[in-house]
Amino acid sequence: MMIKPVFEITIPPPLQNYIISFIKYYFDSNPSTLTLIIDNEIKNGMCNELYAAAQVYVSTKINRDAAKLRISRDRSEKNVNLYLNVGEVVSDVYQGINLKWRFLVNTKKSTDFGKILKGIPHQECFELSFEKKHRDLVLNSYIPYVESKAKVINDERKILKMYSYCNVTLKWISVNLEHPPTFDTMAMNDELKRSVMGDLDRFIKRQDLYKRVGKPWKRGYLLYGPPGTGKTRLVVAMANYLKLDIYDLQLASVKGEADLRRSLLGTTNNSILLVEDIDCSVDLPSRLKPMTYDDSKGQAALTLSGLLNCIGGLWSSCGDKRIVIFTTNKERLDPALLRPGRVDMHIYMGHCCFNGFKTLAFNYFGLSHDDSHHLYPEIKRLINGPVLTPAQVAQELMKNEDVDVALEGLVRVLKRTRLQEKYDDECRNNMEKLEEGEEA
Repeated sequence: MMIKPVFEITIPPPLQNYIISFIKYYFDSNPSTLTLIIDNEIKNGMCNELYAAAQVYVSTKINRDAAKLRISRDRSEKNVNLYLNVGEVVSDVYQGINLKWRFLVNTKKSTDFGKILKGIPHQECFELSFEKKHRDLVLNSYIPYVESKAKVINDERKILKMYSYCNVTLKWISVNLEHPPTFDTMAMNDELKRSVMGDLDRFIKRQDLYKRVGKPWKRGYLLYGPPGTGKTRLVVAMANYLKLDIYDLQLASVKGEADLRRSLLGTTNNSILLVEDIDCSVDLPSRLKPMTYDDSKGQAALTLSGLLNCIGGLWSSCGDKRIVIFTTNKERLDPALLRPGRVDMHIYMGHCCFNGFKTLAFNYFGLSHDDSHHLYPEIKRLINGPVLTPAQVAQELMKNEDVDVALEGLVRVLKRTRLQEKYDDECRNNMEKLEEGEEA
């Protein structure tokens, strides 16, 4: 008790740290131990990514019987997170190696003016201790393992965001997507659903292949079909499946090519760029038409050529793990937009089939695919074909909480739609016969 105050008063802080480290080195109970320091210091404006990964990973190793823990929750996260308190130690085992993590905080006031300006009152760090003979294995295998596990944990905690570009502030504005659709709740053909999920899985696993062949790590999709067939819901389901944020680009709000490039450069990696209703959201000039200019802005107006250059040109090489999705009526698009490299997979979102109906019945009434209802055979006979979209079926199912009443209402709508379809076909045939007779 007497030595500590004298020691702190008479010896300068830098020399104190040196003396303490010197004493620890010689009096350590296990001199064969190597300790790595992972701090949260900001260098060149960048945070230490390894510190963030260590904080997330170690939080999964905390002893449930710990007497004191730190607790926090960020706005972008779903649940409360627990972290080690100062001085707490947790153990880990990797490939037979015993490792110890310890969280420390330097509470002494910083003399670094740069740190004071950055608002860093103290230095936080993790100490990772293990036997020196395992140094190479820890650095080359265990540390990457910690980073990969932390990424998985962050993806599970992540709340998806939908971004919309504001051409007034020239920034992307975001809102949370806390309850997005999933492939399990999508009213799609099962074979098509498996095909889309398989394509997404291959895309994610092929980062090294894209790099080896010199292609940007990017994938393009075209979703087309009648309104109400679930194109937008599929986009959100894809984002939820891959844990990617969505950037919703409204071409009607883009004033020119410079504005388009500025908005695209504001997007991040690990994201989906969504361009909805590209065939009718803006009247894009053809590639063969002369370029026009916006006199008020003094910049080139948005053209199809400019859009193609941004999406499939140099911009596509300026990021990783990007997906571009167009929703539209495919027949009205320029073939240049549909070529491989810009659109790699065409997905037709058609009317609701019987399997899609059973998915909706499970969503709204908890009826599993194996369950049977006395109206199912009648619904199966009436629903297959271009009759009702998934949105129309969902609307009918929401009209009553009683499953029998709701399904009876759906059957009535299906019968009425079938009769209307038959009537329209007869009228069309009669008109064709009448036209043929007039020509004769």
